[in-house]
Amino acid sequence: MKDLSDKEVEFLQKNHSAAMITVDPAGVAKTARVGVALVNGRLWSSGTENRVRTKRLRRDPRCSVFVFAGAFNWLTIESTVTLLDGPDAPERNIELFRVMQNRPSGPLSWFGGELDEEAFRAKMVEEGRLVYQFEPQRTYGLM
Repeated sequence: MKDLSDKEVEFLQKNHSAAMITVDPAGVAKTARVGVALVNGRLWSSGTENRVRTKRLRRDPRCSVFVFAGAFNWLTIESTVTLLDGPDAPERNIELFRVMQNRPSGPLSWFGGELDEEAFRAKMVEEGRLVYQFEPQRTYGLM
């Protein structure tokens, strides 16, 4: 695993819009727009058990993440992904969304509404949410 530079960490702390690129069994790159955030120094994104990209990552954990800001600033992180899908996945999602939304306490936004923490946790369980944890192997970009 590669350590992120101070400049990369600063960029990731400010920018949460990203594209996640996985590979299907035929070797074709597949892209999905995602939100990312550094949680306790680790890059995380949220997904669900039944997403196609989750199935792809179970088969092949290699993944690239393209984080972007403004018109020209970006960072690519070539990584392997660990799926954090145990019984603590709802709590991990709460941690992740608190960082992404810059809300250390109180309600969290979810699809245009506000949910208190208990309702948010229940929603994470209902949707089968898990966390993708990216282990950087190589990074490059224009920051």
